[in-house]
Amino acid sequence: MNIGEASKQSGVSERMIRHYEKIGLIPAPPRRGAGYRDYGARDLHRLRFIANARDLGFPIEEIRTLLGLWADTGRSSADVKRVALARAEELQRKAEALTTLRETLVDLAERCHGDERPDCPINTELSLDRKC
Repeated sequence: MNIGEASKQSGVSERMIRHYEKIGLIPAPPRRGAGYRDYGARDLHRLRFIANARDLGFPIEEIRTLLGLWADTGRSSADVKRVALARAEELQRKAEALTTLRETLVDLAERCHGDERPDCPINTELSLDRKC
């Protein structure tokens, strides 16, 4: 099947399919007579794997690791679990950081009068030099 059909069936855009091929996440498919890529069922399965991993927040290099583990029938499930738990911990760290940011913004907004007066703690806070 051509790239358009592979895109429809996998849910991965044509642009991303080309990108994944370029960076080696999917092997270059054979080409038909006119030079069109010819994707098969195995390619679709791999593209869905990548899409699902991306949806779960895995970055490209971790997806590369997971694909390697997926292809290695001799690997232990503990190896896969270790990668997943590390990603879950990173997502927890990011969630906590986002919660802190949200709480800070809500606090600033609550301290702002929101009227015609020019003074506003939001602008004051944003203007502080915090790079030290």
